[in-house]
Amino acid sequence: MEQRVLGRTGRPVSVVGLGTWQLGADWGVVLEEDALAVLDAAADAGVTFFDTADVYGDGRSEQLIGRFLKSRQGEGLMVATKLGRRLPQLPENYTLANFREWTDRSRRNLGVERLDLVQLHCPPTAVYSSDEVFDALDTLVEEGRTAAYGVSVETCAEALTAIARPGVASVQIILNPFRLKPLDEVLPAAEKAGVGIIARVPLASGLLSGKYTKETLFGADDHRTYNRDGSAFDQGETFSGVDFATGVEAADEFARLAPPGATSAQTALRWIVQQPGVTTVIPGARSPEQARANAETAALPPLSSQTLHAVQDIYDRRLRAQVHSRW
Repeated sequence: MEQRVLGRTGRPVSVVGLGTWQLGADWGVVLEEDALAVLDAAADAGVTFFDTADVYGDGRSEQLIGRFLKSRQGEGLMVATKLGRRLPQLPENYTLANFREWTDRSRRNLGVERLDLVQLHCPPTAVYSSDEVFDALDTLVEEGRTAAYGVSVETCAEALTAIARPGVASVQIILNPFRLKPLDEVLPAAEKAGVGIIARVPLASGLLSGKYTKETLFGADDHRTYNRDGSAFDQGETFSGVDFATGVEAADEFARLAPPGATSAQTALRWIVQQPGVTTVIPGARSPEQARANAETAALPPLSSQTLHAVQDIYDRRLRAQVHSRW
């Protein structure tokens, strides 16, 4: 699989990674043996970058990855985790003492001496302008708790503020054919600064798989049920903030753009991979088959200019006004 250097970490990672939120919680139950099978299938398919967080299943996702890492030593795998969501989202909770406690917990969960990459987990906007916060992150690197740090953001403005920080190695941001705003300023700024871009929510919570109808129902413990209005966490994390019915209609149109032999999901991932400035994309997977299909995206030929224009047209006609009004 194609490898790209992840910004200021200096480490090459697979252009298609694996997001592991679903292995912890909020997407319905995933058995441990199934979770480990997904991780193994991804690695066997060439995935070398795995993204998690300390709050996914209250550490369950990290712990499962820790078990997986023990069986794959020496394979050059990179794991990024996140911190900041274990306390109420107040800027005053982003302290060095808390960072030490949280990273130590993640190190135990993952079974590693030093984290590869730790990311602020969509903190309050004021945090990005705090010198004390970034001094604390620098201290974590100096102390050997983590090799590098980055940020996971909700807005383009937050991303641009973070990119200007000299110690920020990477920015994780929502980017998919239903969320094009980062293309305007964020990706060019990151590329110029040498900051890696990790594209998250790449399938708009599954909408871009093309498998949903307006009648599709999700479990009560699935965030696609309980967070559609943003009452649990940022609305952009669920269907990229797009109204579900509108998203289904747009997804039906998008699915017709898939090249022969490619699925709608693979087409969405291929679109992301070929955007200038993107380092890696982190789709989730609930089965080994999904993990392998996602990884196969890296081998697909680039989408044609005609397809790229069609994606832009769907966004402009159906989604731009709604997405831009919220973010």
